Amino acid sequence: MKKSVLIALVIAAAAAFVLSPAGSAVSQEVQTVFVTNFPKVFKVNGNVVIDGPVSHGRFVPLRDVTVPPVNPKETIRLIQGGIVESDGFTSMVLGLQGQIKGEVYRAGTVGVFLLPDEEPIVKVFEEKGLMQFATEVNAPGVSGASPYFTSAANTIQVAFPRYRTYFYNTSDKTVTVNLFAYLTN
Repeated sequence: MKKSVLIALVIAAAAAFVLSPAGSAVSQEVQTVFVTNFPKVFKVNGNVVIDGPVSHGRFVPLRDVTVPPVNPKETIRLIQGGIVESDGFTSMVLGLQGQIKGEVYRAGTVGVFLLPDEEPIVKVFEEKGLMQFATEVNAPGVSGASPYFTSAANTIQVAFPRYRTYFYNTSDKTVTVNLFAYLTN
């Protein structure tokens, strides 16, 4: 009985401000809440506590990665960037942005592969150059027309808690790249 009362108090405190379908405030008073404990289906043990705000997103930037010309098929030459920690999130919006260092004579594509940071996957990549479960984001058409470039936003479903980043650049000049990852649920 104590657990049901504790849960009811937590829910009642959270429901102190209720909105009507039109969006106007209905009441700021504590509302009566009934909690039914189904012990055979959902057994609740211990205290039910929400400690602070629940995070629904996190911004993870990898900034100022210098990427010289390197073909994406030359996997042993790819430029390793940082790690993107994605544990606890279900999707990720990725964007690539950067700047060319010098005048470009041969246009190309700048991109990044996100490879799951799991031992068997990394081993296959290091030994055979194969990218299993990799995700790619790229900015095509990097040329001398503008010193700046950007990719389209790419949304992926998160399947692993950590990803390694490997950058490439098919233009003829070194670039500085920023990878922006916004993790959400």
